[in-house]
Amino acid sequence: MDSNAKKTLKLNFLFNILDGGFFGLAMGFASFVTILPLFVSKLTDSAILIGLVPAIHNMGWQLPQLLIANRVAQKTRYKPMVLFMTINERLPFLGLAILAGLIGHFGQKHALIITFIFLIWQGLGSGFTANPWQSMIAKIIPPHLRGTFIGIQASASNLLASISAIIAGIILDRYEYPLNFTLCFGFNAIAMVISYIFLAQVREDEKPLPDNHQTGKNFGVNVKNILRTENKFRWFLIVRLLSQMAVMGSAFYTVYAVKELGMREIEVGLMTSIYMGSQIIANPIMGMIGDRYSHRFVMQVGMISATISALIAAFAPTPAWFYLIFLLAGIANVAVWNTALTMTIEYGEDHEKPFYIGIANTIVAPMSMLAPIFGGWLADNLNYSATFIAAAIGGLMTVMALNVLQRQKSTHEQIKL
Repeated sequence: MDSNAKKTLKLNFLFNILDGGFFGLAMGFASFVTILPLFVSKLTDSAILIGLVPAIHNMGWQLPQLLIANRVAQKTRYKPMVLFMTINERLPFLGLAILAGLIGHFGQKHALIITFIFLIWQGLGSGFTANPWQSMIAKIIPPHLRGTFIGIQASASNLLASISAIIAGIILDRYEYPLNFTLCFGFNAIAMVISYIFLAQVREDEKPLPDNHQTGKNFGVNVKNILRTENKFRWFLIVRLLSQMAVMGSAFYTVYAVKELGMREIEVGLMTSIYMGSQIIANPIMGMIGDRYSHRFVMQVGMISATISALIAAFAPTPAWFYLIFLLAGIANVAVWNTALTMTIEYGEDHEKPFYIGIANTIVAPMSMLAPIFGGWLADNLNYSATFIAAAIGGLMTVMALNVLQRQKSTHEQIKL
């Protein structure tokens, strides 16, 4: 690298970390796990509708990525598309702030409908942003730094999200409804603007498409060829699908510990802190180890952690064991999301990456929703221990699939897994 390229890399690294950090700060004020479900619960008693809040976000992020892959693949620069698409994952929070402030003028039924319109808009906006953003990161961050970058960015996001989540809790406690939610969503919108400003500073050079680049008419052919010829990538897809089973137990740890083992509510907050804290620490460490040695190895460590945490949960005699369980679950979550993301963008040449990214994320979307539903069915019809044992089996199967993945050959020898 010449001095100018090194300077550009440092600036891109910094601006993207700041973008991710303030994005995390924003999401602490409007968490899909706590704040938004609580807001929806003020409008309806339906557990199904409340449970749809995180599901809409997860499905919205994953499903559209293949649909937009061909359009992304035609770009010589990804940044303009990222900046346009990401408005659609940020603006809905301003809409929610306005809705909360004017909720008395709508009535609960109409407010609920509008809320879900904003949630669907936000979810799809994040999905249409994800593919060009990942393609841009793969282009501007060299392979030997991608795991480190994604880990540090995720750590910064989690750290600031945990801080803003505490502030959001204070706001919800001290101010009356709906002013408390108006403030939370409003602070989210402000942090989103700051995040966007840093994202806009990213520098990306134009890169001409190769002469043999496929046109949009060959979209189906491109996808079919990847799935037919890339053994390593096919096994990676199996790994991603199985990994959703491996971590499904974590969604039930708190409920089980409180209902079955008598965990006090104050301990739930401590468990959440351990879960978040373990990810803040593990993200950069696992990213750097992956860059230096092997992301596949890091993924295996995460899946072994998922397996052990599920087995301990299945047989834990007291709530005290859940300190270790949530610590291991945090490590597993880093592997399933950030290590998997790093591995995904290693596949293919630059102009092919949008297809690999789209396939890897869209195919896993149904499993990410079905796995916790299956876990819940096991808990309802058998018991929570059955759910945790099934998760442990999923973790072991993922480790085995990763071993098979290691032995596969790829047409792209530069892949470091």
